[in-house]
Amino acid sequence: MTVPLLAFVAWSGTGKTTLLKQLIPLLKAYGIRPGLIKHTHHQMDVDTPGKDSYELRKAGADQVLVASQQRWALMSETPECDAVDLHYLASRMDATTLDIVLVEGFKGEAVPKIVLWRAGAKGGVEELLDGNVIAVASNCALNVSLPLLDINQPEIIAAFISNWLKK
Repeated sequence: MTVPLLAFVAWSGTGKTTLLKQLIPLLKAYGIRPGLIKHTHHQMDVDTPGKDSYELRKAGADQVLVASQQRWALMSETPECDAVDLHYLASRMDATTLDIVLVEGFKGEAVPKIVLWRAGAKGGVEELLDGNVIAVASNCALNVSLPLLDINQPEIIAAFISNWLKK
């Protein structure tokens, strides 16, 4: 079973995370079970220095899985990888518990995308458009041949996603 991916792409500072934080509970209200993959360009660590799992990973374990009754997390060391493979990451998720995987970032991936663009963004909207874009969410009128959604009305974007999933 493959879960549909839907990427949200935009220039840094546009508000991808802010919008996704608003969309997730709205999608859940539609009965849609969302997962999320977030791309970052920064060195990141989800573990805390001084904790046993951190120390064991730093000792050389290539994968560390930390589990409690409430949640679990798998950390994998991938220093030999040039780029992160979105489809591989999505395949690590439990498809039986999800209806969609929302993706923050991954501009260059050939997956369905909603482009976010705000007036005053550091780059143009045209640079974000490719054949995989299904809609544009913006705070101003744009001359695009795709559905144009109001970035400040997450309810409308959630309804659009719900309808898109039904197709």
